[in-house]
Amino acid sequence: MKAMLKESGFSMIEGMLAAVIFTVGLLALSGMQAVALVKNVDANELTRVSTIASDILERIQFNRRNAIAYNGIDTQNATNCSGINATAQPMASGDCLLWDTLVDGTLLENVRGTVTVSNVIEPAVLGQRNVTVTITWVGSQKSEQTVKRNRTLTLQRVVAPE
Repeated sequence: MKAMLKESGFSMIEGMLAAVIFTVGLLALSGMQAVALVKNVDANELTRVSTIASDILERIQFNRRNAIAYNGIDTQNATNCSGINATAQPMASGDCLLWDTLVDGTLLENVRGTVTVSNVIEPAVLGQRNVTVTITWVGSQKSEQTVKRNRTLTLQRVVAPE
């Protein structure tokens, strides 16, 4: 009786097929890495901008009796904070100067921060004002080509004197 030899192992075709599947998986991972990097840059920009927008809203809320003094702040205007009387409104003037510095300090391309404070809204007896803070900038999306896109963050809050 002849002993039958049992062949075991992988054939060349099976090995090549496994290599192809492995390569496709690696390519998918590298593609996900690029997307993750773009989203990380977006999240970083949005975090910096939302922190600064929240900061000025909190400053206005703290100085809510004088909220109207913050109306018209525009960080790209050369006379941005000079419209606020530093003697009559020292807190608003200081907040404006600090916020202007913080917005410029983000180092984002074409960054601009604006504050709009409405006249008293109804019911007028409450003395409430609608405060809108908008920050715009040009964000970049890294890919094979750098794509620039306009980005905007707007926060609103109703403030009322005590």
